[in-house]
Amino acid sequence: MAQVPVLTLNDGQKMPMLGLGTWKSKPDEVYHAVKYAIKDAGYRHVDCALVYGNENEVGKALKELFNEGVVKREELFITSKLWCTHHTTAMQKHALETTLKNLQVDYLDLYLIHWPQAYKEGDDLFPKDSNGKMIYSNVDIVDCWRGMIELQKTGKVKSIGVSNFNVKQLERLVSETKVVPAINQVECHPYLTQKELMEYGKKVGMHLTAYSPLGTPDRPWASDSEPILMKEPVLHEISKKYNKTAAQVLIRFHLDRNTVVIPKSVTPARIKQNLDVLDFKLSPEDLHTLENLKTTFRYCHLKDVADHPDYPF
Repeated sequence: MAQVPVLTLNDGQKMPMLGLGTWKSKPDEVYHAVKYAIKDAGYRHVDCALVYGNENEVGKALKELFNEGVVKREELFITSKLWCTHHTTAMQKHALETTLKNLQVDYLDLYLIHWPQAYKEGDDLFPKDSNGKMIYSNVDIVDCWRGMIELQKTGKVKSIGVSNFNVKQLERLVSETKVVPAINQVECHPYLTQKELMEYGKKVGMHLTAYSPLGTPDRPWASDSEPILMKEPVLHEISKKYNKTAAQVLIRFHLDRNTVVIPKSVTPARIKQNLDVLDFKLSPEDLHTLENLKTTFRYCHLKDVADHPDYPF
């Protein structure tokens, strides 16, 4: 089995630097993907979220793997995320219990605030008014973070962090609670290198996880006018040099920057291929080239809620 490098988080917990992403994975497909990734490919890190709508399928796969003796719970690193309609203390507890039940586990290794902006509380994950506009809540991000700190004390969550937070928002959390998130999970790739967040993380002891590391080409809102990361000419020049695919170079890009990366796939060959990045490293010159491409682009922008006071971009 592949020996994936691990990071030590600021609370001492070890986190595998390469995991299986499950965003946009259809329920039946994600069940088979998780089973294959863990049993056949050797993954030990699975990234989930309540809002993905497939945690019960992930849980079914995990339960079977545990029962079959393929892996023990303590050998896996499982991440999930608190959705925007669950930012109050009461809803946080409810959401965590729902996720634990769906995944059929007793604890999470990492629990993240999925987005800084809060929506109207409840189990309707996308509460909208008669005009189709999202209904907001005024829960403060610091109060939400304080709730996460309390959840960690229960033992049902080993590490806590955030996702899609900007530097100013992170500074507020840290200055007002003195608790630094273990992870900030953000979109990251050569078109969006997140240098400012990386520098802040180094300063305070917070690591990044890169989502959409391949430029998320299967996004439902993709348009023909957008740059396609996987077709970047420079990327293909570099991939030929290492006899690797463009996707493998993009995954290695993050490992060489000391960033966790969670490529999503439901295809066995690609799941295995995404892990086949441990036998090479990018040269400092190639890393610098990829960090300084002329094209810059954010694929996951949530522009329909850009008027929310806590919108991070």
